[in-house]
Amino acid sequence: MATKIPISHFTPITFLYFLLLSTSHIPILAINITHILSTYPELSGFNQLLSTTAVAADLNERSSVTLLSVPNTFLNNSDVLNNPTPPSSSTNTGDILRYHVLLEYFSWPDLRRIPPTGKLVTTLFQTTGRAPNNYGSVNITRDPITQSITVHSSNSEATIISSVKTIPYNLSIFTIDSVLVPNGGNVIASETRPLLGLNITKTLIDGHNFNVAASMLTASGVEEEFEEDERGAGITLFIPTDEAFSDLSSSSIFQSLPAEKKADVLRFHVLHSYYPLGSLQSIVNPVQPTLATEQNGAGSFTLNISRLNGDVSIDTGIVQARITRTVFDQNPVAIFGVSSVLLPKEFFDKTSAGVNKPSVEVPPLANPPMISISPVNSPEIDGSATANHLSTPPGVVEKDSSSAANGKNAVRLFLGL
Repeated sequence: MATKIPISHFTPITFLYFLLLSTSHIPILAINITHILSTYPELSGFNQLLSTTAVAADLNERSSVTLLSVPNTFLNNSDVLNNPTPPSSSTNTGDILRYHVLLEYFSWPDLRRIPPTGKLVTTLFQTTGRAPNNYGSVNITRDPITQSITVHSSNSEATIISSVKTIPYNLSIFTIDSVLVPNGGNVIASETRPLLGLNITKTLIDGHNFNVAASMLTASGVEEEFEEDERGAGITLFIPTDEAFSDLSSSSIFQSLPAEKKADVLRFHVLHSYYPLGSLQSIVNPVQPTLATEQNGAGSFTLNISRLNGDVSIDTGIVQARITRTVFDQNPVAIFGVSSVLLPKEFFDKTSAGVNKPSVEVPPLANPPMISISPVNSPEIDGSATANHLSTPPGVVEKDSSSAANGKNAVRLFLGL
């Protein structure tokens, strides 16, 4: 005799919850930059430099970047990268290569829209901590007459020659006619740096007004993920204040999320790079991937970071927050307090979230104004039923002749008044 197993409680929501748990830790496939460049012989020298340093590994773990590669013709004429860097030199080959990695995705149309005055763009070199201020950034300009695109540093510049490879929103590779050299940074020969080993939860508690966020990080277990990322290019955390959580009108919806989705919301508050405040103020690309992007796929769970009225604004598509204070800033970790909980549009919509909406009182609906009918067009005066603009709308059949009579009586009464 077959045994029947009741499945009445196995709802689709429960099934979706188990499905999310089983797939949430599937990593995004990394882009093998050296494999891509191996199909372009004219970039073999630049590709070899990437392979012999740690830069190739750094690139394989990132998304939404633009690589400015130098062809062999121009690379061989460079005194900077043509020969291996002596150990005693203050210039590190790896950091020079990192200076050719823009932490924003640019396509040809994106470059064509750059204003002639230029755009400041952060490079991978900025995340190393060896580039004080904005010396890890480049200025990209466009000539309005020739439409040529030039990348400037304080002591070098290069013109973009052509597009090599484009993987939309993940990777874009261009060739340039010269090697870019950073200036002003403490570029040392060492490729490593001591780990900070920061206890994020303790730092938040010591910073005051972040108790809710600290409790959520501990309960979710994502704090360990964040601290592990300190070993890479660093991390930048946007932590909502306690008031931000208390003002969250969709708190019931947030609390109803499964545990893994709550963890994704927390990952949504973290960038997988170290950005001091000055670098955040220079970010102009509207799409910034988060740690949740790495868990769920390119193009999802992104933040729009811009400068608005002197503040750093963070827009999720659902809420708009601003950085209120710096909690901690020491390479490779930056922690900033933000005014609102960052709700991803993948889990919320503006109707359900109910946040960042202006509190405008809607007045009660007033009675519609009475419409005065001209005696010339009155059906009771000229006897024309088609001239009455208040007659039954098209497609509506009058089922009761008494209602029509009542309407005529109402018109008579109105005209009498």
